[in-house]
Amino acid sequence: GIKWMSSLEAKFEDAKDKKPTAEKLERLRREKINRFRNKHRINVQGTDLPDPIATFDQLQKEYKIHPKIIENIQAAGFQVPTPIQMQAIPVMLHGRELLASAPTGSGKTLAFCIPLLAHLKQPRNKGFRALIISPTRELASQTHRELVKLAEGTGFRIHMIHKAAEAAKKFGPKSSKKF
Repeated sequence: GIKWMSSLEAKFEDAKDKKPTAEKLERLRREKINRFRNKHRINVQGTDLPDPIATFDQLQKEYKIHPKIIENIQAAGFQVPTPIQMQAIPVMLHGRELLASAPTGSGKTLAFCIPLLAHLKQPRNKGFRALIISPTRELASQTHRELVKLAEGTGFRIHMIHKAAEAAKKFGPKSSKKF
């Protein structure tokens, strides 16, 4: 038979039938993330990528980043992550490989230093635990400077090695320093 109802009743009936399914909610979430990435001109490739972050506070809430590191980020004057940081930091915190490209001054150094310190968790007397190789001294100095600022108050020791011979003397097995 035919069911007769007013347009108001029909709208009410439609609203009852359209409960959000898990698939629909996931699709809406993905659309929101894609709009966010498009807005910030973030292009990604790959599967099962973590969602980008919108604030540095999310790092502490979602990834349990040391509060002192977050404090140091804010003390350095960074209020909002740059697009490269928004996507690269979560990717690296999830232990994924990353090949990223962004212009000079876009925040790439901070984008890989934060996950590095997060992975190390806390200082230990176990020698060198991370090594960053830079193509130029200028870039090595910049990276060293940023890591020192970022790790301030956490107990990490950050060093820059200019020459292998000096490093062998300073940090070698006969050295009194604990490396």
